[in-house]
Amino acid sequence: MIAAHVVNSREDHLSKNIVQRRGDYRVRRKRWLSCARRATSERVRFWRFVLALLMSVGIGIGGLAAAPNSPQDITGKWTYRSFHNNKNLVTDNDQTALGLFFAEATFTFDVAADNTLRGTIDWSGGGLDLHGSVQPAASGAPLTVQIVGMGRAGTATQDWEYDYFGYLAHTWPQGVGQVPALVGSVIRAKPHNGAPAGYVASFIAVQQ
Repeated sequence: MIAAHVVNSREDHLSKNIVQRRGDYRVRRKRWLSCARRATSERVRFWRFVLALLMSVGIGIGGLAAAPNSPQDITGKWTYRSFHNNKNLVTDNDQTALGLFFAEATFTFDVAADNTLRGTIDWSGGGLDLHGSVQPAASGAPLTVQIVGMGRAGTATQDWEYDYFGYLAHTWPQGVGQVPALVGSVIRAKPHNGAPAGYVASFIAVQQ
């Protein structure tokens, strides 16, 4: 009887120790997880702060962030090139490659505080006067431009009209020396010199 009592007492004591150790382990684990979560949260906040600081001074990973931040930032000159939408490959034929050019010119933009755009597109021997609007980037959509180009009275482009719609090209965070570019399409809105209305070409305009 005494031996059985001793055994039971030891078993009870051992059981209590096991329960206590399990409880201590749960407490220590809970504290460790809490500390780990706090440390992770602090690291996330720190790197978010660093990223925001870099973006505020215009620095992206791998180089300078060159993208315009507002419609007014596209004010200035852009080198414009448009291309025929020819699906055939150029291969090594230089003349075929040159034949893809539709036009080469210079955009000059002036964007007002209300995001309206005025300007010109000029090339050797002619040009158009521009008016339109700029929509700022929002909700994942890039900055967009919508422009009407009208011919100049008393010049070779009188009665011409070309309409342009373009987007600011994506800025790569790891890009090095990337130059802002507008990409889009242009349509001949009115016929002129025997060329029919409705012809569409693609364009790229690179900020100077």
